[in-house]
Amino acid sequence: MAHFARLINNVVVNVLVVNNNVLLDENGIEQEQKGINFLRNLYKEPLSEWKQTSFNAKFRKHFAGIGMIYDPIKDIFYTEKIFPNWVWNEDKAIFQPPIPYPNYSKLEGAEDPLRIKWNQENTRWEGLDQSNLYIWNNTNSTWNLLS
Repeated sequence: MAHFARLINNVVVNVLVVNNNVLLDENGIEQEQKGINFLRNLYKEPLSEWKQTSFNAKFRKHFAGIGMIYDPIKDIFYTEKIFPNWVWNEDKAIFQPPIPYPNYSKLEGAEDPLRIKWNQENTRWEGLDQSNLYIWNNTNSTWNLLS
C-alpha cells in the first residue's frame, strides 16, 4: 500500500493509504502523480497538495506524520525544531540536542528503564525512576543520582 501526506502550507495535515494499483502506469510502473490525481479526484479538490511518503524511508527521509513539515527544496519531511539550541543534522534530516541522547536507559540492577526527558533550562538529559532523578553525564556515559 502506498501512503500520501496531505499538505497545507507545507505542513502535513493528514496521511492516507492508497492501493498500489492506483499508482501503476501503462507499463506497470508506480507513478506518484497518479496517486495525487486519484486523491484530488476522490476528494474533489483539484488544487490540493499531496506528497507520497514511505514507511521505510526509501525517499523523503522520514515517514510523514501529522504536524510534520515538508521542505520542497530538500524534498523531505521533518519535525519542527523543539528547542532553540538544537541543531540541524543534514544527514539524518532531524534537529538534535547539543548533548547526544543517552546510550542506555536502564540502571544496573533496575527492573524498569528510566523515563528520559530533555531539560532545556539546565541543558541536560534527565532520567526518572519510581522515586529518584538522575542526570546523564555525557563525559563518562553514566547516570548520576541528583542529590
